[in-house]
Amino acid sequence: MNAPDPMSAPAIRWGILGAGGIAAKFAEAVKDYTASSVVAVASASSLEKAQDFAKAHDAGDAYQSYAELVARDDIDAIYVATTHNNHHEPAILAIQAGKNVLVEKSFAQNSAQAELILAAAEKAGVFVMEAMWTRHLPHVYKLRAAVEAGEIGDVTAVIADHGQKLTHVPRMYRADLAGGSLLDLGVYPIAFAHDFLGMPTSVTAVGDLTDEGVDNQVAMIFDYPTAQASLHTSMVGKSANTAQIIGTTGRFEVDSWFYTPTTIRLVRDDVTEWEFDGHVDNGFQFQAAEVARCIAAGLTESPIKTWQDTREVMALLDKVRAQIGVVYPNEK
Repeated sequence: MNAPDPMSAPAIRWGILGAGGIAAKFAEAVKDYTASSVVAVASASSLEKAQDFAKAHDAGDAYQSYAELVARDDIDAIYVATTHNNHHEPAILAIQAGKNVLVEKSFAQNSAQAELILAAAEKAGVFVMEAMWTRHLPHVYKLRAAVEAGEIGDVTAVIADHGQKLTHVPRMYRADLAGGSLLDLGVYPIAFAHDFLGMPTSVTAVGDLTDEGVDNQVAMIFDYPTAQASLHTSMVGKSANTAQIIGTTGRFEVDSWFYTPTTIRLVRDDVTEWEFDGHVDNGFQFQAAEVARCIAAGLTESPIKTWQDTREVMALLDKVRAQIGVVYPNEK
């Protein structure tokens, strides 16, 4: 199975809440690689920041007020690209305004906040999806189809790591913004393991914490009845950022950076059977297109990234944080 062409998705009009780097990547993906458009952006920190963003990324009108943006009648979907501690309030604001919503990963700071978003969406009858872009990428489509076809027999292990040196990024070290490596980086290996193995029977995690109480790095083992996942994340050192899916008759190797558009190969007896080059520019267009398709079909959740998927990954993040002792100020 191949990932659908993003340009073939219906055209919708986007509004963006948040004007940071992740929002910029999304705006460029929508503009350059889909039939849709971004018609408004808001930055709670300053109107000037929103204006600069709108000018740089052809993102329509600029606002400082999230409420003003979501009240517009000419917006079909809202992309929430705020910091992790504050995904739920902007998402719920948009939902209560009747807007469909794409919420940047991690979906929320914790499961309780995630449930608030999903309950609001269910009540309003609007579409909501977590922006785990990896799940929609061409190489992951190919991986999923190949694993389901039995190309490597029964899956016995998943290995994945995501480490970057982000000591220069202040927000990563702020507990009040739900900083640390886990919610920002570690969600990728966790979601990858969940994609191919589902929910584990047990979780074991150890972490190294900063003086502020957020995680520098975390090592995790997920145990399943017939498989294991070995996962790692760090914000103090750059790792290989690769992944493997190992089975009884072979393995899939996912090149760096495994969660971005990249190359995969099937290896049996240390011989490469085939290789798939999944490199594309940007990559965010695939999740944006999925939202457009689902809205056009009248869906409230995506079959590719369901609400239950999000609930389970959030529960895993909560379990890991509990074991390593990360508690954010608004949770005390």
